[in-house]
Amino acid sequence: MELVSTRDAKKLVRPAEAIACGLSSDGGLFAPVTLPQLSLNDIISVGNYSELVTSVVAPFLSDFTREELHSFTSLAYKSFPQDAAPVVSLNKNTHILELFHGPTYAFKDFALQLLPHLLTASLKKTGIDKTAVILAATSGDTGSAALEGFSNVVGAKICVFYPQSGISNVQKLQMTTQSAGNSRVIGLKGNFDDAQSGVKRIFADAKLTAHLNEKGYILSSANSINWGRIVPQIAYYFSAYRNLARSKSLTMGDKVNISVPTGNFGNILAAYYAKKCGLPVHKLICASNSNNVLSDFINSGVYDKNRDFHITLSPSMDILISSNLERFLFDMYKCDDGAVNALMSSLTSTGRYEVSAAVLSDMQNSFYAGYANDSDTLASLYEIWHKYGYLSDPHTAVGIKVHEAYVERTGDNTHTIIASTASPFKFADSALLALGATNTTTKAGVVSTENKKLTLNDFEQLMHLSEMSGVSVPSSLMSLSQKQEHHKIVCTPDEMREQILGWLL
Repeated sequence: MELVSTRDAKKLVRPAEAIACGLSSDGGLFAPVTLPQLSLNDIISVGNYSELVTSVVAPFLSDFTREELHSFTSLAYKSFPQDAAPVVSLNKNTHILELFHGPTYAFKDFALQLLPHLLTASLKKTGIDKTAVILAATSGDTGSAALEGFSNVVGAKICVFYPQSGISNVQKLQMTTQSAGNSRVIGLKGNFDDAQSGVKRIFADAKLTAHLNEKGYILSSANSINWGRIVPQIAYYFSAYRNLARSKSLTMGDKVNISVPTGNFGNILAAYYAKKCGLPVHKLICASNSNNVLSDFINSGVYDKNRDFHITLSPSMDILISSNLERFLFDMYKCDDGAVNALMSSLTSTGRYEVSAAVLSDMQNSFYAGYANDSDTLASLYEIWHKYGYLSDPHTAVGIKVHEAYVERTGDNTHTIIASTASPFKFADSALLALGATNTTTKAGVVSTENKKLTLNDFEQLMHLSEMSGVSVPSSLMSLSQKQEHHKIVCTPDEMREQILGWLL
């Protein structure tokens, strides 16, 4: 399989080149022109999770032998439980795909435990004898997962920028207590979009790139702009379908809906690719929080980031510039790089763009979109717990709430897989508010956060949530209270470049 830049379809690269570079030099993302057709029967008949991933990713990563890929996946998922991505059914038609059983308790682990193996092998295959410098912007979970995955990897260094005031304290501590000698973590005076835009500017800085090359470094990315991040995520949607078929919840060939809480569009893009590769999907449900730029786009065809930015209870979705939407647009416009360039140019100059009527119609045939604000999210957390005894994190609650709105609006009771993206213990304060730990629930289950600050510290909240729910606290989260913070640097977006230079040189 060859990939092209979304902004120059004549620029053909092999998968190893795309993974090594991360981002195209023209600012585009590497994307496929055609997608492989996967045999559903073959995929779901394979053995354990790492074997399933190997079967799914092999056609996408044609530079690698199946034996190489299997060795990578075996190493990547050895720290996961045997059922790496279990499915829990809330009722006959609603199923939670739990994607938080990896080392940092978030869905990003599925790609970021595999990416270091793919990247180091890609550098060798492309003849690049340099140290890979991984730059990542995070809205919470990418950073900790990337740091864990690249911890002390030979031939790689990693720097993560996070919004100083835009993530949970547990998410922050997962990063700032990282002690690996090849890591750097920097707080940013700004939001995730500022961090992401800053990282893209560094990649686009030809002078800086050339200077670092002279010094023996090559820049690469751990964000979902890297093709090596998207491909492994396709696999867990096939895994979910397999689990449902094996449990007799559905019959092979039955269609499913997939609801994904998303801000950067990468996780739902993987579901879209899974559909195009043969997974029988009826509707993809894009669930946003109050930063509802994606749901507005899918409903109107207008993408407009000129709006207020909200810090919410689902911070990993607090994003107004959704990078992976560019890959989706490239596919929607049938690989027309000129059309994508025009849209991205408009986004840069005006902060908005509008797709054609034909693209809007095609998009809405595949997607439903909605959003849940913080009150909706807390009410959903409360209802899920009291109705099903299921403890959810706020991002998953957004996915459930939007799915419920879809069913109410359409009457569609197709089996639905809801991507659960993080452990509730990473957001214990929200779960405690929702469960009524601070008397915030009314008889109707409506929840208010007004003047209801929790007085417990972060780790007391973890224990209190465990006591209330009967669910054990992940030991590595609890142990954060005993770890030393090694990274305390804070900078502005304009200082990011100098921080990188100061660290490396």
